[in-house]
Amino acid sequence: MQISLAGQVALVTGASSGIGHACAKALAAAGAAVVINYNSNAEPAEELARQIIADGGHALAIGADVSKEDEVERLFSETLDTFGTLDILLANSGLQKDAPAVDMTLDDWNKVIGVNLTGQFLCARAALRIFNRQGIRQGVSRAAGKIIHMSSVHQRIPWAGHVNYAASKGGVDQLMQTLAQEVSHQRIRINGIAPGAIRTAINAKATADDAAEKLLELIPYGRIGDVEDVANAVVFLASDASDYIVGTTLFIDGGMSLYPEFRGNG
Repeated sequence: MQISLAGQVALVTGASSGIGHACAKALAAAGAAVVINYNSNAEPAEELARQIIADGGHALAIGADVSKEDEVERLFSETLDTFGTLDILLANSGLQKDAPAVDMTLDDWNKVIGVNLTGQFLCARAALRIFNRQGIRQGVSRAAGKIIHMSSVHQRIPWAGHVNYAASKGGVDQLMQTLAQEVSHQRIRINGIAPGAIRTAINAKATADDAAEKLLELIPYGRIGDVEDVANAVVFLASDASDYIVGTTLFIDGGMSLYPEFRGNG
């Protein structure tokens, strides 16, 4: 199956590193023009844009804090100013500020909810307004627009010591499903991706050596995921190959959400 996103414009939030960076690269490789959003780390986003352009593609790096309404509006406005349209939103920005609940500050709670959940709402709202105005672009995509919400296995699996993060991802799941229910009749497709343990620079210590062996006890498939595992799924969900998939979360977790600790204990 050949997937082409030629003629389409994708915006990826939180794309200066990790999963978002890999997804932006994969969307560009499939032919989309890509807006690479970052918050504070400009150089990797700008370097990726330069690489995509050098390879014959189209890309632009734009800094914006997705938890702030005015910055989100500017991000989408600059996208339209540059490329004239938007077809795909990957709402990927996220962060962790971990602590036991009794020690967690309100600032750390609000920061995580603000980026991980409110940020996804603000970006989805901005994208929906564009999709509603432009409608289906004949010959480009069967949908008027596609939104992919990046969640986590922790939308399903409780995670002690990370109550703000787990709550934000549970919220992302209901955000995605409710938006899909609300707008799918307009031929706007909204879905989610829930990664499990994915090897990135941020979690290098947790995915190496003895820590990796311990982590593998939670992964029935027997390996830690790579960013390309997620990026490939993003390209699929952004394409017409998935045109009848609506309101679904794809778990990319090697079986982590199967609760392997219960294997043999039924």
